[in-house]
Amino acid sequence: MITLHQNGVYFVGGKLIPDTPENASQTANLNKEEAKKGTIAYDILTSHNVSGNDEHLQLKFDALASHDITFVGIIQTARASGLSKFPIPYVLTNCHNSLCAVGGTINEDDHLFGLSAAKKYGGIYVPPHMAVIHQYMREKMAGGGKMILGSDSHTRYGAIGTMAVGEGGGELVKQILSKTYDVDMPEVIAIHLTGTPVPGVGPQDVAIALVGAVFQNGFVKNKVMEFIGDGIKNIDMDFRNGIDVMTTETTCLSSIWCTDEQTEEYLATHNRASDYKKLSPKDVAYYDGYIEIDLSTIRPMIALPMHPSNAYEIEEFHKNAGDILRKVELDAVDLIGNPKVSLKLTDKLHNGRLKVDQGIIAGCAGGTYSNISEAAQMLAGHAIGNDAYNLSIYPSSQPVMMQLMKNGDIGSLMASGATIRTAFCGPCFGAGDVPANNGLSIRHSTRNFPSREGAKPANGQIASVALMDARSIAATTLNGGMLTAATEIDWKAKAPKYYFDSTPYDSRIYDGWEKAKPEEELVFGPNIVDWPEMPALPNHILLKVASFITDPVTTTDELIPSGETSSFRSNPLGLAEFTLSRKDPDYVPRAKAIHALEKAREEGNVSALSDVLSKIRSLSGFEALSEKDFGIGSVVYAIKPGDGSAREQAASCQRVLGGVANIAKEYATKRYRSNLINWGMIPFLIEGEPPFKRDDYLFVPNITEILKGDMSSIPAYLIGDTVTSFTLSVAPLTDTERQIILDGCLINYYKH
Repeated sequence: MITLHQNGVYFVGGKLIPDTPENASQTANLNKEEAKKGTIAYDILTSHNVSGNDEHLQLKFDALASHDITFVGIIQTARASGLSKFPIPYVLTNCHNSLCAVGGTINEDDHLFGLSAAKKYGGIYVPPHMAVIHQYMREKMAGGGKMILGSDSHTRYGAIGTMAVGEGGGELVKQILSKTYDVDMPEVIAIHLTGTPVPGVGPQDVAIALVGAVFQNGFVKNKVMEFIGDGIKNIDMDFRNGIDVMTTETTCLSSIWCTDEQTEEYLATHNRASDYKKLSPKDVAYYDGYIEIDLSTIRPMIALPMHPSNAYEIEEFHKNAGDILRKVELDAVDLIGNPKVSLKLTDKLHNGRLKVDQGIIAGCAGGTYSNISEAAQMLAGHAIGNDAYNLSIYPSSQPVMMQLMKNGDIGSLMASGATIRTAFCGPCFGAGDVPANNGLSIRHSTRNFPSREGAKPANGQIASVALMDARSIAATTLNGGMLTAATEIDWKAKAPKYYFDSTPYDSRIYDGWEKAKPEEELVFGPNIVDWPEMPALPNHILLKVASFITDPVTTTDELIPSGETSSFRSNPLGLAEFTLSRKDPDYVPRAKAIHALEKAREEGNVSALSDVLSKIRSLSGFEALSEKDFGIGSVVYAIKPGDGSAREQAASCQRVLGGVANIAKEYATKRYRSNLINWGMIPFLIEGEPPFKRDDYLFVPNITEILKGDMSSIPAYLIGDTVTSFTLSVAPLTDTERQIILDGCLINYYKH
């Protein structure tokens, strides 16, 4: 059972005391402001803050992490901004663009670039298939009281005692250049765990139940989730890590857990006993809200397409499967937005049971030792069968795979007919094990957004993913693909003790930390391209609406697709060709046409805008507006853009195509808004229904002056048959963020 409490709560001597009038006598002598300093999060954040102001934080992290979809662009941006060497440990993993057949040589070219950068600037390079990014950081980098910043949204190491944040590449560039991550002190929400999970329930079950409870209502959005309570001791470290990594799907900023003897043993097992630190709230702590989770009440869960929050208990789902699946099919019509294809799930029902086509256990969430070992024990001595259903297993690192081999689990899985793959994140974002057309895949991975499994609706393809725990995936496999909760199987097992063997890492990983070699030359492939020049923000901007999206939430996968497009992430203009290709296929030609208008304006030719300009000149004060007095750019409107990945390319692709702004009712995540800012784009907000539509012109005068002052009410004009005024706003910006937008992007800011 999961219960949300909006009111604050004191945590005194291990007891929760809600901050309500009924408890006034118990809390009268407690100082709320002092008690807020009693959280684990407060201690870690303030110890990394260099601003001197604990309300407005300027954080410096202990380490950085990127994978091969993001590190080339980050290093290229940092190079253009004055990079000389990495000031803190920076881990470059190669777990996303690992399939080097895609796009010819370009993926391996990126890998060689990463190795050469690690040598030149003093980084740590983890070769392809060695470890997925977050497993390596758990094993080798995370520790008590630390902070780590990663260019992947699932950067979460709270269970080990590290506050970790996933952000766009621009924020890592700031750290590389010895600058700061600026954020106001976030609210902290207590996640109070009690009870013990029943056999068959795994970390993904708890995670899906939690995401289902808090995503839609924004309960923890941009806040810190702090896990406390006696229930923590009843789950092992793999279980904790499995819940923790999925906190990203709640849209929280970060997470942190109480640490204990199991945490200490985990770090000692990984030869890092000195990195353990006992973390717990002080005798009196105050949380801004709290969530109670009784682990004993959690049942096997399924997150149906197309979001991790579309959560159901499997047992309850079976009771009303037809109606639930019909609703998913209807919801998918708008989410996919392509009349050529339609998601059909009800035809997979057989006597009321759902038959799935594929099982995957993979990545930072699913590929851990305990998940795979317990799935292997369930499948031992059984055959998957030779029909269409198949099962693929991706251990999260070579050390994990070695231990699974030593204890016999790999052999057992192979004997059952499961296929064993190397450490690779592909199934999480559509670059591995893409299902057949109309296929439904069940996965212990992180996301199931539209097309996240790799299908291409624009090409008439459709497939989907449901998220489940490894144990229920194994139970479903035993049942020939008929959806089955692990609690339905008469089975009790526990993974044997884990022994970490660092030999694969010792043999292959390049550790250049504090060994920078400035004389080394970077190795460039033909697809690795510098960022194009981006202009500073003009005083007046004429925007044309290039895309108008009315979905309740727009994911970063929809803004810039994952999968095969990942191979182009080292080529800004090449990647930009895919912008919004799954959501609004005509966006790119529209954006290019608008950018062509700006190029013509720069050359003094505004004849194509004569009618628009005549209407602007009818406004008081703009009678003499010339082509030199304003700039033209495209703008994307979406209700709530930016859910999901940290990938900065969701913003940078709009920018290199001439984008100047987004307009939204709200931004789904801080990281997407930060990406817009770091690429010089204005994150406008609008209340109510917008007065404009796609292809309309919007005029926003005096924007450079407005951005320097009060941004709560920004005059704007719709240039249609008549000129109509309306109001935009921008949520508060730091002085640095204001200047980045004014300069046109982070690169320009550092050049100045």
